[in-house]
Amino acid sequence: MKINRSGFPSTKRRRERNLYSIRVWDFPTRIFHWLLVVLVTISFITGKIGGTAMRYHELSGFAVLVLVLFRLVWGFVGGQHSRFIAFVKGPAAVARYASSFYRKDAIKHPGHNPLGGYSIIAMLVSTLIQVGTGLFANDDILTEGPLYYLVSKKTSDWLTGIHHLNHKVLLFLIVIHILAIIFYLIVKRENLLKPMITGTKLWHQNIKSFQGNPVLAIFIITVIAVAGYLIIY
Repeated sequence: MKINRSGFPSTKRRRERNLYSIRVWDFPTRIFHWLLVVLVTISFITGKIGGTAMRYHELSGFAVLVLVLFRLVWGFVGGQHSRFIAFVKGPAAVARYASSFYRKDAIKHPGHNPLGGYSIIAMLVSTLIQVGTGLFANDDILTEGPLYYLVSKKTSDWLTGIHHLNHKVLLFLIVIHILAIIFYLIVKRENLLKPMITGTKLWHQNIKSFQGNPVLAIFIITVIAVAGYLIIY
């Protein structure tokens, strides 16, 4: 145990002794999060490179689509803190959280807070728009989305414009998400990243929460991937 100069345990250690390690994010949610980070990064990079890299752009886009659709389903059948009902709150809850945001006694949440919950929904929607429009997009040179043939050239061009515009929106949301993590770590002394790696966090109460079933998660994502491949390709 770390001892300060006065011979007593440090304040941080004393606080941690009064906290409990609780389960927050289930394994499927954590895997989803980090796979999405990797695949979205690949999509951004290959989209910028263009040319032959667009084949990988299309494949990563399909994988992202599968992941986002899985997350939408998991938001209803996953672990307690992964369900939308746990973090998508009404205006009153958002206002209460926002009003206490800068106070020392600010309202804390084991999972996503009400503001963070809406940012997650915004990113999921933006990501879904991005991959959805990409299915019908074209670059007027070599690349066409796998469902390009289902729409007219005019409609494809319109969807391509949304694809490019939403790219900026999604990038903005990602930057805000990263800045929020840094803000919470430095200013509010709350590490939001570690629980998404370990699945646990220190909490002032020893609360129990049910976790999502990994077997169910594998079944859901397999069904989505197979169905998506058969429909799109």
